[in-house]
Amino acid sequence: MLLISLIGLATLGAHEIRDALDLQIRPDNEQQVHRGIMIGAVAYIGLLAMPFVPGAEIGIALLAGFGAAIAPLIYVCTVTAMMLAFVVGRFLPMGGLERLLRLVRMRRAADLVARAATLPQEKRLEMLLEGQPPRLLRLALRYRYLALAIALNTPGNSLLGGGGGIMMIAGLSGLFTPLATFVSVVLAVAPVPFAVAFLGLRF
Repeated sequence: MLLISLIGLATLGAHEIRDALDLQIRPDNEQQVHRGIMIGAVAYIGLLAMPFVPGAEIGIALLAGFGAAIAPLIYVCTVTAMMLAFVVGRFLPMGGLERLLRLVRMRRAADLVARAATLPQEKRLEMLLEGQPPRLLRLALRYRYLALAIALNTPGNSLLGGGGGIMMIAGLSGLFTPLATFVSVVLAVAPVPFAVAFLGLRF
């Protein structure tokens, strides 16, 4: 209930910030607009990095209000939010995840996490590939950076926790190196800001 309440409050906050960004630029409110953009950018990073919170709505509101001029800022903020979630996941203790899984009676998943926690990165991948899992799973694990990029751009990924949740799990898994993950994220989040900046796409 606490987690649901937190997600609900964060979602409400995202909607309020989105509505507050409906600003009209005039000579007498330029400072207010600039301040609103900065607050929106910071809120966008924080909320987008949180699992299950629709922080992307703030980015869309900024793109809708300011168009191509704001696209580079949205791009940088999106990459920052995704990597922030990834770094948080890297430092989350796997023991905590194991206890959470046991608490909700997902014993097999908890056993898998406990087993993976004692293994180095390359051994974790071997462990997940053993036992002849379905072909699609094997491909997803072997080409995991491509799979990560696709997951970030898949409609409905909020069911998996949204971009923030996906990146947090990626960091927690220990299967993704920071540099390769950064490159994957840089390429994965580029389409929408680039389309706004160079093709004139409007929301």
